[in-house]
Formats: sequence, C-alpha cells, structure tokens
Amino acid sequence: MTGLRSRTHAARLLAAASLIVAGLLACACRRESEVKTAPVIATALPSLPAGWERVYEDRIELHLPADPVAVSREELLRWVDEAARSVEAYYGKLPTVPLRVELLRSSGHGVDGGDTTVRGDRAWIRVYVGANADARDLRRDWVLTHEMVHTAMAGLPSAHHWFEEGLATYVEPIARARAGLESAEDVWKQLVEGLPQGLPTPGDRGLDRTHTWGRTYWGGALFCLLADVEIRERTQNDFGLEDALRAIADDGMTILTDATIEQVLARGDKAVGVPVLSELYARHALQGVDVDLDALWKRLGISMSRRRVSFDNDAPLAKIRREITRAAR
Repeated sequence: MTGLRSRTHAARLLAAASLIVAGLLACACRRESEVKTAPVIATALPSLPAGWERVYEDRIELHLPADPVAVSREELLRWVDEAARSVEAYYGKLPTVPLRVELLRSSGHGVDGGDTTVRGDRAWIRVYVGANADARDLRRDWVLTHEMVHTAMAGLPSAHHWFEEGLATYVEPIARARAGLESAEDVWKQLVEGLPQGLPTPGDRGLDRTHTWGRTYWGGALFCLLADVEIRERTQNDFGLEDALRAIADDGMTILTDATIEQVLARGDKAVGVPVLSELYARHALQGVDVDLDALWKRLGISMSRRRVSFDNDAPLAKIRREITRAAR
C-alpha cells in the first residue's frame, strides 16, 4: 500500500511565472491564470533543473528515471497523462499547478509505491517504477493517481490522517472510471472487497483515535462512500462528494496549505447544501460505528459472485450508484 506521505512547511504562494496582459490582472498563485483579452505578451517560463521537462500542457514538471527501465519513454508519458486526466475528470482540473512528478527506478516489475510532499511552492510526487515494468503494469497502476489525489486536500493534523488516505483510496478508482480507464464493475469490485477491512473491530475508538492500516485507508474510504451516498440521497442526486471536494480545493485548501478538519468539512458541506460531512464526522470520529455493508450493497444494487460484480438497476439507489461511477461529461 502506498500513499503514506510526509509534508514540509513551506511558503504557500510564490511567483512561478509572469504574464503581462493589457488591461488584465496577472496571477502567479496556485491556480492558473485565465487570459480574457488580447494582445498578450508573456515572458518565458523559468528554466527547470537539469533532467526535468514540462509535460501535460506545461502543468506538470516531470523527471523520468535517471537509470534505464524496460518501459519506453512514450509509455511513461502516457501513464502520467492518464493519471492527470483521471484527477481532472473528478476535480475538474489539477488541484495544484505546476505539479512536480519525479519517477525513480526500483528493482523488479510494476510500480513500487510513492509519496507526496511539499517542497517550496510545489506539490512533489515521487513514484518508483520497477526496472522491468512493462506497459501493462503501468495501465493497471493506481499509485500515481492516488498520489495526485493527495494534492487536492489540505494537510490535516495527524489524528485525521485517515481522511487524507481514505479520500485518496476512495476517489482514485472512481476518477479512473470517470476518465474511461476503469470499468464501473471494477470500481465496485474493489470497494466490495476492500471496505470490510475498514470496519471497526472490538475496542475501536473511532477514526480519530484508531490508527490501524485498515481503519486509516479503508475506514477513511468507507467514510467517503457513506458521505457520497448520503449527499446524493439528501440532494436528490443533484450533488455528490466530488462537489464538496472540488469546492474545498477551489478555496485553496490543497496540499500547499494546512487546515483543520472542521474547516475542510464545513466548506464541503456548504458547497452541497447539506451538513453530511460534519454530521458523519461527529458520529465516526471518536467511536467505532458498525456499518451494514450487505444492506448498503443491496440498496445500491450491487452483488458479487465468484468475484464478479453484477448490478440491479431496479434497486432503490441504483441511480446513485450509476452517477458515482459515470464517465466524465
């Protein structure tokens, strides 16, 4: 399991580039400038350190493995592009720009983990690529998308690490489905198989005080699923968890800042018009709350036999299930 991240305290806003626009205010903050008038005279982007290049329309600063790997440069670039598209499909944009992605070689096959930190004014993702990884390994990978999702949430106190990791665990497969890289069946299969690991066990003291692996990753993901379903129920499917998360990121509560969980949840609740996040947190933070997952799957119209998922489109919450994993519009 990846996604364990460290953070450094860094200046939040530093100028990265200058745009001279007649009659228009130029902005060198975390969000991209929108140029609405012409003519535009732009200065050149600042140079990058040796070995770095700009990709994804200059929004990602990328460093490929310094040591040779079996997978081609083209496949590595496609992998980065697909992860970024997935996050954009869910959040509407990359939460922090420019985003720095450093790929490092490790031994063996596949993708071997990663972490997300802040260095200076950049969110900085490092992911380890196996020396013998191939294109199929990259197509199946979830690690890079998981790490990119981390950039969309403010740094929270350590007691709330479950929210940061659970959020990335929940959003990652859905984001990939929105981008057309994962099927709805695969997303729900992962959740049906994984979420039982997030249920409280005897002696559980709530998400804020029970810091096991299962409760941190899958307990946090379960919190997100419950929030997503309840927001949609209470708003007649007009809003979902992504609307709350987009508002949080749009307000600048990304990895480049620190915030309290109360601030984050309150902003999300305001965006969807119902206090679901704050109410769920009050119930789950300091005590273990059992969740009847079988009943939830039945209401969503999800069943699994021999590790194959099937859907019941007549189930009470079938429309909510379909909306959660819909393709990006």
